[in-house]
Amino acid sequence: MPQLAEALLFSLLAGAMIPLGGILAQRENIRPNWLEQEFRHSVIAFGGGVLLAAIAFVLVPGGTADLPAWASMAAMGAGGIAFARLDLWIAQRLGKAGQLVAMLADFLPEAVALGALFATGSEAAPLLALMIGLQNLPEGFNAYRELAAAGHYGPRRVLTVFLACAALGPLAALAGLVWLATAPAVTGALMLFAAGGLLYLIFQDIAPQTPLDRRWAPPLGAVAGFMAGLLGHLLIGVQ
Repeated sequence: MPQLAEALLFSLLAGAMIPLGGILAQRENIRPNWLEQEFRHSVIAFGGGVLLAAIAFVLVPGGTADLPAWASMAAMGAGGIAFARLDLWIAQRLGKAGQLVAMLADFLPEAVALGALFATGSEAAPLLALMIGLQNLPEGFNAYRELAAAGHYGPRRVLTVFLACAALGPLAALAGLVWLATAPAVTGALMLFAAGGLLYLIFQDIAPQTPLDRRWAPPLGAVAGFMAGLLGHLLIGVQ
């Protein structure tokens, strides 16, 4: 399959996990009630585990391969600071709708990097696509629940927006394939920028939402998420 078709297909499949997460989130009122709450926290924790796996197995190793140490540190630090400022802006201006912006802030830079990796024939490209898909599923789930709780967005409207978000993935991948194929250092910086931002999100947004008193499924969900990323890393065999 040509590189262009691969990049578009994998980015589309990864993006499709966003509306799929929203569809799963429509399953309200799991019985008994404590299970519904614990399940939601476990899904959020699973997403955090996947994000950590993406940082450990794809973004940092791939990003540092073509950059000196100082540039790697600068790119990752810039990502953390940028996501912190975005988080502040969302909190002040967008409220619950900011979940969509935060989700796209994760997805689009990674999709650009995905397109660049496919253009160079990197073995890490399918693994990054897998990681993006695994993180988009719980992010779509959580964003749907947050938007539904706000009471201003109907289910059909939310899923329509999620489908539009998924469609942006191939466009971002195409941009990376066309413009970054011959710029491995830029691709590396983008991957580290995303890694810094994701690490910020794990500790600022995801981890604080997962604890429940006398409940152990949420932290095990984080372990399961990291194991899912590890399994993909082992099966695809990226060195």
